[in-house]
Amino acid sequence: MGEAEVRAVTEVMGSDQLSAFFGSPGPQWLGGPRVREFEGRWATDWGFAHAISCNSWTTGLMTAVGAVGIGPGDEVIVSPYTMSASATAVLFYGGIPVFADIDPDTFNITAATIERCISPRTRAILVVHLFGLAADMEPIMAIAHRHGLKVIEDAAQAPGAKYKGMPLGAIGDIGGFSLNYHKHIHTGEGGMLVTNDSGLALRAQLIRNHAENLVEALGIEDLTNMVGSNYRMTELQAAIGLAQLDRLESYLDSRRRLAARLSSRLVALPGLTPPMPEAADSHSYYIYAAKYDAVRAGLPRSLFVRAVNAELPVPATWEQSGLSEGYVKPLYLLPLYQKKIAIGRQGFPWTMNPSVVYDYEKGICPVAERMHEQEIILTPLVREPLEDADIDDIADAMEKVLQHVKELQ
Repeated sequence: MGEAEVRAVTEVMGSDQLSAFFGSPGPQWLGGPRVREFEGRWATDWGFAHAISCNSWTTGLMTAVGAVGIGPGDEVIVSPYTMSASATAVLFYGGIPVFADIDPDTFNITAATIERCISPRTRAILVVHLFGLAADMEPIMAIAHRHGLKVIEDAAQAPGAKYKGMPLGAIGDIGGFSLNYHKHIHTGEGGMLVTNDSGLALRAQLIRNHAENLVEALGIEDLTNMVGSNYRMTELQAAIGLAQLDRLESYLDSRRRLAARLSSRLVALPGLTPPMPEAADSHSYYIYAAKYDAVRAGLPRSLFVRAVNAELPVPATWEQSGLSEGYVKPLYLLPLYQKKIAIGRQGFPWTMNPSVVYDYEKGICPVAERMHEQEIILTPLVREPLEDADIDDIADAMEKVLQHVKELQ
């Protein structure tokens, strides 16, 4: 947060218009001037036909799932290795998450792992661009077209990243980004949906803002999932977002430069494999994720992480932390999937397909489990305001630990 954000917020406070949405027909059902400006800037700056703001990326995902028409008993293929909302958004419409394993190098689901999960009940694929690295979208889209499936992109951690020159978020049918407090740009809480499909954009705008009050005035004939809610962004959030958006390009340039410097050091160290994106602009480096081989390094992962962190300053916030192990436990191991209790007490939505056995046991996604339990190490320390010297300190710490393996053993 800087002076630009303070000025923007002060202007909104002076206007007495902290939000300008109406949940009824009229020009203000799309929000106030700053919300609309923020959406327009996002769409124009990054090459999308439509951008639709919301009050969080969790509600953004729910909106996307609703907009593509997911209903009770429909299966949606998702990643097991991501923030929980990437899968629970499916449950809110009665859809059933089916987990595809991840690639050991990109940590994203792939065309091959997706194809193994397709059934006659599959309706959509929800692709996560984890840590800011683009999933391999071309073969994924080919599978989706072949089977008539919708594709939702969870690019929460990947604003400004591209796949073969195309901005992530709307290579599929609809997708978007997170704007919560530790993302590249943030509005406290918030999200931004993007799509190049005018029909999906309208349905997303409706779901965001009490669709049931507007369908008649707008002549909406397909009432599927046209029960809306209040997922609206405030004028305060949009004003902050506009100020932050001006700096996104510089943030991305800085993170890519710092990440490249760290990778150039780690590639020479035993047991460490840095991320290797196909192109510089295909990674936004929300987090720098490397792989650790305990056998080659000569130390258990937990001991390596503890030793490196002991060489670095004590963090005051998450953004200042050194190394951590794994990311999140594979989602299917959470109690709601193990017990199949989500909406209500009777096992909905799994009860919609009583003849199908949904297997969420440990072992169904062995790569995700191996990455989490043994190989992935993470650091957020490739972000502003760090400089080259800070990156050298981190690399020096890793090098020092690996030079003293015998003492640590």
